[in-house]
Amino acid sequence: MDPVAKHVGRITRGTTGVNRLRRVDRWIAAQPAARVPGCLVVDLGYGASATTSLELHERLSRGNPGVEVLGLEIDPARVELASAELAAAREAGPTRYGRAIASDARVSFALGGFEVPAPRPPHVIRAMNVLRQYDEHEVAAHWATMRARLAPGGLLVEGTSNEVGRVCSWVALDATGPRSLTIALKVDALGDDAMPAPSVVAERLPKALIHRNVPGERVHALLAELDRAWAIEAPLADFGAVQRWVATARRMREAGWPVIGGPARWRLGELTVAWDAVAPGASPP
Repeated sequence: MDPVAKHVGRITRGTTGVNRLRRVDRWIAAQPAARVPGCLVVDLGYGASATTSLELHERLSRGNPGVEVLGLEIDPARVELASAELAAAREAGPTRYGRAIASDARVSFALGGFEVPAPRPPHVIRAMNVLRQYDEHEVAAHWATMRARLAPGGLLVEGTSNEVGRVCSWVALDATGPRSLTIALKVDALGDDAMPAPSVVAERLPKALIHRNVPGERVHALLAELDRAWAIEAPLADFGAVQRWVATARRMREAGWPVIGGPARWRLGELTVAWDAVAPGASPP
């Protein structure tokens, strides 16, 4: 019997890299679900190495020392490799991955897919760069499967990033469904050939939205308005890209977009809007 067959999902390309998910990790660390004492966080589809799961634990444990991270993959070879990397990291300490990994750090790896076979309901499930290879019509069912595994008050974070983590977006979901969309960019790189404007995130939208970036859809209107706001705030470039982004986010809120959060998050290159503002199939505001 195929060992993968009993798990829900397909093996991903497995591409990963150091610091690729730093922006989403930083956002997750600020969420109440990630601050529950002893919370369980699942890194679903972590890829071809232990890197992102180890980084996730290191970042979350700064504010929640008892956090536990479980990396799940449906490829047995990846689980075996990640487990070996974890053992090496514990032994090597700070020379491995550039940070110390305590011998008692609560990190482990196991076989699993969207069914999330965890020892107890997780408070957070992070599923980044997993649904990108699926068809849009498959997304809702996989969201529902993962949401059903959450602990009360739990959070599902599903989205996409580019290979170096400079362009990211994700949907936050709870037991009732999607709640918000977050765009996170390295704003001081905007204007470069690779990142000409904020709408560069269109290439890295979550699967539920990436094919909806067309006239008449809400997410298309959001990105068009974001580019306009960024252009209007160009005079602030002399004060730095961060100040320009903060002004851009404020302008988006003043224009009627339901922007969640404030300057503390905007200064990190984030913009979060309520899901209803970008939900597929409805006319733009």
